[in-house]
Amino acid sequence: MRSWFRDTTGGLPRTFWYLWTGTLINRLGSFVLIFLAIYLTRERGFSDAQAGLVLGLWGIGGAVGTTVGGTLADRWGRRPTLLTAHLGAATMMLALGLARPLWTVAVGALLLGLFAEAARPAFGAMMVDVVPAADRLRAFSLNYWAINLGFACAAVLAGLAAQSGYLLLFVVDAVTTLVTALIIFARVGETRRATAPTVTRGGPAPVGALRTILTDRVFLGFVTLNLFGALVFLQHISMLPIAMGDSGLSPATYGSVIALNGVLIVVGQLFVPRLIEGRSRSHVLALAALVMGVGFGLTAFAETAWFYGLTVLIWTIGEMLNSPSNATLIAELSPAELRGRYQGAFSLSWQVAGAVAPVAGGLVREHAGNATLWAACAAIGGLMAVAHLVSGPARERHAAKLRRAAEPVTPVTVVRPSAAEAAAAPS
Repeated sequence: MRSWFRDTTGGLPRTFWYLWTGTLINRLGSFVLIFLAIYLTRERGFSDAQAGLVLGLWGIGGAVGTTVGGTLADRWGRRPTLLTAHLGAATMMLALGLARPLWTVAVGALLLGLFAEAARPAFGAMMVDVVPAADRLRAFSLNYWAINLGFACAAVLAGLAAQSGYLLLFVVDAVTTLVTALIIFARVGETRRATAPTVTRGGPAPVGALRTILTDRVFLGFVTLNLFGALVFLQHISMLPIAMGDSGLSPATYGSVIALNGVLIVVGQLFVPRLIEGRSRSHVLALAALVMGVGFGLTAFAETAWFYGLTVLIWTIGEMLNSPSNATLIAELSPAELRGRYQGAFSLSWQVAGAVAPVAGGLVREHAGNATLWAACAAIGGLMAVAHLVSGPARERHAAKLRRAAEPVTPVTVVRPSAAEAAAAPS
């Protein structure tokens, strides 16, 4: 066990652990999003449609935030972008908790989504900056573990805090965000490296960032696959509780079942790096997509709590395999000088899925039935597995090309012989 712990956590940079600690603290206080829908309808008295509007504006703000945050991370720097995003999120968290009229709540949710999600690309880029390529699989697994541990604890703590008043949720969330900003301010320096705009090895001069991303077919193909995977995965917070309700199960039962996701990740995620290390990333991602598809597909046959719990455990295994491989591949597909914007474009796929998944899932379920929805999830998982196997070699070649281009070029100094040495040389 000691050897495993050393292999899992040892040798990572100190800056990574400061970022990891900030992630854990921030997630431990991530109360608001968990209870926001309940707060809006029960505490503020808004209708379901009005609550949906507020949540939708949060998503729109998040989509803008990931785009802006990625650009600022590359142009302004990772550290100032993270500090500004966290300070803005803490401020808007308190403002949202104090807001009363619908329009102020809506504006607050929009701005909160913008600031909160603007931090993601800068954080992802900073992680890639400080962790060597050989250690990124472990690093991203550890960070993913911290996210889920914090979120699982937050769900329990939020329920206790809500008993003392919903405003306490906003205050604690704001405080943990400020603590994260303080850690970054005190312990984390700027990690962005200045890159000359014309430094490429045997390639043309770089063009605009947006054009580079839009013409990067390998990267966009991978982002598209992630979008479809997210559309399936996010059904667990939109259509799964509705399906369980139709089976006569209570919201408390849904909470217990979905908690299995966090428990399994906290218990098992740290063992994943050793399990998949040295294996083909394309094969791991294909297996992850297939397992997730099977897990969600089996939901069509679930009627009891234990069967729903079994489906959650199955697709959670797919999630655990997918996350670290996904993160390391995005890191390698991102040019160093555009790392923040690439992280932003990737995060944008999650924001789009967050807006589309509940709408698409609801339409399919309403017009084609519950079984069709989960069968479609299984079909998407199978198609994604095939797509990963087909596109995998091209992704790895592209990543290798970017690694070679990022290698420093050692200048060769030509020393001319003196006249005497030239005359003495044999003809």
